[in-house]
Amino acid sequence: MAATPIIGRDPQSGRCLSVAVNNGIIERVDDSSQSTNLFLSPGLIDLQVNGFAGFDINSPDIVPDTVVRLVDVMLSLGVTCFTPTIITASEGRICNALAAIAEARRASPRAAACIPFVHVEGPHISPFDGYRGAHPSDAVRPPSLVEFQHWQEASGGCVGLVTLSPHYGESVAYIQELVVQGVHVAIGHTHASADEIARAVDAGACLSTHLGNGIAANIPRHANPIWPQLAEDRLTATFISDRHHLPPAVIKSMLRAKGFARSILVSDSVALAGMPAGRYDTPVGGQVDLRSDGRLCVLGSELLAGATASLAECVGNLVSMTDLSLHEALRMATENPGRFAGHRGQLKVGARADIIRFGWQDALSVEDVWLAGERVHTRGSQFQVHEEKAG
Repeated sequence: MAATPIIGRDPQSGRCLSVAVNNGIIERVDDSSQSTNLFLSPGLIDLQVNGFAGFDINSPDIVPDTVVRLVDVMLSLGVTCFTPTIITASEGRICNALAAIAEARRASPRAAACIPFVHVEGPHISPFDGYRGAHPSDAVRPPSLVEFQHWQEASGGCVGLVTLSPHYGESVAYIQELVVQGVHVAIGHTHASADEIARAVDAGACLSTHLGNGIAANIPRHANPIWPQLAEDRLTATFISDRHHLPPAVIKSMLRAKGFARSILVSDSVALAGMPAGRYDTPVGGQVDLRSDGRLCVLGSELLAGATASLAECVGNLVSMTDLSLHEALRMATENPGRFAGHRGQLKVGARADIIRFGWQDALSVEDVWLAGERVHTRGSQFQVHEEKAG
């Protein structure tokens, strides 16, 4: 069924556009004679979401309703496609989370539309402090194809991205088999050498997870895992531009080195994102301090315990932290990640009508969200925060 055209400005040219949608697909994109201060973009795509507003993918008590409600939160933030991200844990706990996500996708058409696959970050990462980040050390272990098969059985084949450290002897065979099965493999939380990283890329690894983070505070100036990943043109890197994980000079330099086309924004948001400032007890990281500026730290330290900015906020931050235009920053949160999520993230004829309309005054303010042509959010219809209070 045809719907009323969606009107908004093109962030690149400033022209006012009229987007006609039919049966959830973009049918026409034309210039419009109407005037508006609001902009149009494909819906945002986030390849790393641990939670938001109290809804926690890594909670030991996760149930399908947790995922369904997280989907509604993501839509309210302009994210029409995201990959729930499970971090290092026991095999049983990972499989429990995967089963809950799979059931949510079966039960909720919106969840199925928004979640193309699941991202498992770990447990095959560096066991060393700093490189390991907030991942629990007692659950870190080498890659296992048997375990991966258990994940796919629990999720109905829904694992589509795995982040690992390629320092393990089993890494090359593991990466090769996952790639054969159509799974993206990312390098992250690693102390691997340049040779080990090169072998992983030769085996099919295609992404670097939150490059510049998940690494020790003090590293050799030359022989460290950052340079070979920046230099490797076959790796697309994800970055967190929340103003806490990477200083402006660092992210600006890394983007210049990696290249705009091979760079993606992720939020890496945790369940405390969108929550009031205060002290919290968390399933991952223990006691943490959420500050009024959004910085989340291990209690009593400056060590980061997660990210709390939305992907829309990361887009705005990137524009102010670098010399990128709004159009370029948006592309790093739409088209570029969309290449890894079923070629989504484009506002063109034939694409699924996942669209956001937003205001822009040095920050992105989401006004309306369409998912497959259905308006699923409009400004003023706020998401409900999961009830959890700061200590």
